[in-house]
Amino acid sequence: MPDPREPHEPGRAVAGTGMGGGMDLVASEAATLEREPDRPDGAGPEDRPRSLWSDAWRDLRRNPVFLLSALVICFLVLIAVWPSLIAPGNPLTCDLARAQDGPSPGHPFGFDGQGCDVYTRTVHGARASVTVGVCATLGVALLGSVLGALAGFFGGGWDAVLSRVTDVFFAIPVVLGGLVLLSVVTSNTVWPVVGFIVLLGWPQIYRIARGSVITAKQHDYVQAARALGASDARILLRHIAPNAVAPVIVVATIALGTYISLEATLSYLGVGLKPPSVSWGIEISAASPYVRNAPHALLWPAGALAVTVLAFIMLGDAVRDALDPKLR
Repeated sequence: MPDPREPHEPGRAVAGTGMGGGMDLVASEAATLEREPDRPDGAGPEDRPRSLWSDAWRDLRRNPVFLLSALVICFLVLIAVWPSLIAPGNPLTCDLARAQDGPSPGHPFGFDGQGCDVYTRTVHGARASVTVGVCATLGVALLGSVLGALAGFFGGGWDAVLSRVTDVFFAIPVVLGGLVLLSVVTSNTVWPVVGFIVLLGWPQIYRIARGSVITAKQHDYVQAARALGASDARILLRHIAPNAVAPVIVVATIALGTYISLEATLSYLGVGLKPPSVSWGIEISAASPYVRNAPHALLWPAGALAVTVLAFIMLGDAVRDALDPKLR
């Protein structure tokens, strides 16, 4: 018999301990394995597999382009919601005696042709432009995604009809369509412009969503869910939509800047927002006739428009790089 005082290795059965001791040792080792799952040496919680969205968020936080564009967009949203925070004046208050005057104390951007403060009107113009861009993007993304998902998932006649309808909308020139449709609208609100953009903008998102759903529904996890008896609605909402929404988010983010630019174009042509509304397009249109005498009245709203559009395009590019597995 071994000396009971002789040390032995933990986890190693000692001869003569009996059946009970061996079973206790096995149970102890099983409990240890349950508490500490086997994983590679040096692996910690941060090395566990991550989802596409967590990987994308990690990459975005390290991307200076995303951080810079997000900072600019947050500032634009802030002044759009609360313009009096940095421009307490009234944008409709004008003094013809100071028409086309340059910058002066208290009026850093000078005055336009009507004697209005360019700084105040540029800041307050962000509200209309950002509102149009955000609301139009949400409407386009919602309508295009729903129709595209249904067409891609069910196919058949539904898909054929919607595909032909989108071809018709793609054939309509956007600016020409705006001149025709908005010229009969007398409202000074942003909603006619938002409705027009949604009407002509949804086919782009429709095609992106349709292609993503067609690709996602061919994966094995969809076939497995169908074999387990999952309904079409559950498969579409729980399995396909989360894996097909990334391209839609990318395209919609980039398109938001495009819609802001489109609103400015339509307002410049006189069929978008109309005075007394304040927007960058209206300011550019009003300042263009006397650009040689007072270039500051044109450069500041045009610069604000350019920075805003560029910020959203940069944000969309950063999101695309983060969500595209091929670029990793």
